[in-house]
Amino acid sequence: MPATSLRQAAKTQKPFLKQPLHIFYSLLFLVFWVYTASTTPDLQNWATENILTLSVLICLAAFYNIFRFSDTSYTLILLFLLLHVYGSQYQYSENPFGYWVKATLNQDRNNYDRLVHFCFGLLLAYPAHELLLRAFKVKRIYSYLLPLELILSFGAIYELAEWLVADVFYNGSTQGMTYVGTQGDEWDAHKDIALGLAGGIIAISITFILYRLRRSGNL
Repeated sequence: MPATSLRQAAKTQKPFLKQPLHIFYSLLFLVFWVYTASTTPDLQNWATENILTLSVLICLAAFYNIFRFSDTSYTLILLFLLLHVYGSQYQYSENPFGYWVKATLNQDRNNYDRLVHFCFGLLLAYPAHELLLRAFKVKRIYSYLLPLELILSFGAIYELAEWLVADVFYNGSTQGMTYVGTQGDEWDAHKDIALGLAGGIIAISITFILYRLRRSGNL
């Protein structure tokens, strides 16, 4: 859809200051973001991890009056950002919730990073589907397939970025290895990408099933 059409569509919707849910989400995230920054034991790691967060926030704000996601998508995006920011409060491999799960389920590593990679696909596949379907007007079949390709692509790009940060910014030091968070698993990057894809497949499958049920009048 042309940018002018997107702007015209956005103008028919309520402005931000008349969207109480969006305001609440923004304030909730801002408070949590400041809290994690003020309580993190490693502010440098927090800042590095939140480059991604800041990029997403800038994009959402810049395009708010051009393309408006549904409340469902904004909820899913918020949940993912909260998970990521909580992970950035500590090194992912040192996350307290991950340690609690490790002790409770008798796991051999802190799997909080695995959870976030899975939720990357699970929570962001639907917003990608919505963006492709409503903004880019792709055929519906592609709006189910392309989000999975995007999940795979961005998952791989993130792993490459982690490597570059650890090797260049941290100069391959022990802190850099901790930042990458492999925890001794040589297949860590592969598993992270696979979990993101698995989450995306689940989300897109649910989206497709709900669409078919609504179309058939059974929902």
